[in-house]
Order: sequence, then C-alpha cells, then structure tokens
Amino acid sequence: MSAIVPPFTLQTAIKKVKVAQDLWNTRNPAKVAAAYSPNSLWRNRTTFVHGTAEIEKFLTDKWNTEKQYRLRKELFTYTGNEIAVNFWYEWNNGRGQWFRTYGLEHWTFGEDGKMTKRQMCGNDLPIEEADRWFPESVEDVNTVVLPEV
Repeated sequence: MSAIVPPFTLQTAIKKVKVAQDLWNTRNPAKVAAAYSPNSLWRNRTTFVHGTAEIEKFLTDKWNTEKQYRLRKELFTYTGNEIAVNFWYEWNNGRGQWFRTYGLEHWTFGEDGKMTKRQMCGNDLPIEEADRWFPESVEDVNTVVLPEV
C-alpha cells in the first residue's frame, strides 16, 4: 500500500487515523517508530521525545509498564498536513489494576506521510476489569459502541 500523504481529505485522514491505531495495537516499538520521521518531535504528557530511536525506547518502556494495552483512535479534525484525534486505551499495571486513558493528540506530517510532530495530552482513570470497553474478547475495537462521556 502506498503511503497516505498530505494534503488530507476526510477519507484519507480517517484512513491515516485507523492505520495509526492498528499500528499502535501491535505494541511493536520498532514498527511504530518507523512511522515517524527521523527527527520527529513528541510531547507525551510531560515527556519530550526526539527522533525515532527515542520514540522506540519510549514505547518499549511504555508497553513494559502498560500491560494488555488496547487502543481506539477517532478522527477529531484535520486540515492540510495536520490531524487531531480523540483516543481511548485500556491497560493494566501488572498488579491487577486496570486503567482507561482518555486524551487528544495533534499530529503534523511531512510530505512523505511520516509524522514530524506529535502532541499528546491524556488522563488515566482507574477502572474495574468488568468495566473495560476493549477486553480481549472484542476482536475489533472499532466495533465497540462508545458511551457518551
């Protein structure tokens, strides 16, 4: 498949969001980092990450801490070479506590379709395992009807 490059249309922006969602759900740091430009700049909450090597390290650490991570992203808005998304992901801390993280991301892309900048803001909510939206029994996170929150 050819790269999805800017300027984005509604259809290509939605496709870019879902490709990113599926990529992150692999929990493969090297594979995910390859979608970012070599000099990509991230702000993830209060952490700043520069370049694909740091992105790969950040994601390795993240998924060593956030067990059974499952993510859903939805297009919020787009223009030219930028996309904003709502996201929700669930994970556990390895000690029995589940969390749902809610947030927004703002992405900027280069002409090659690789992300050059990512700004993320998120909040973690402790949840009971029985209250999960994306348990392993859900094959496709896109089929989950999200409650109004």
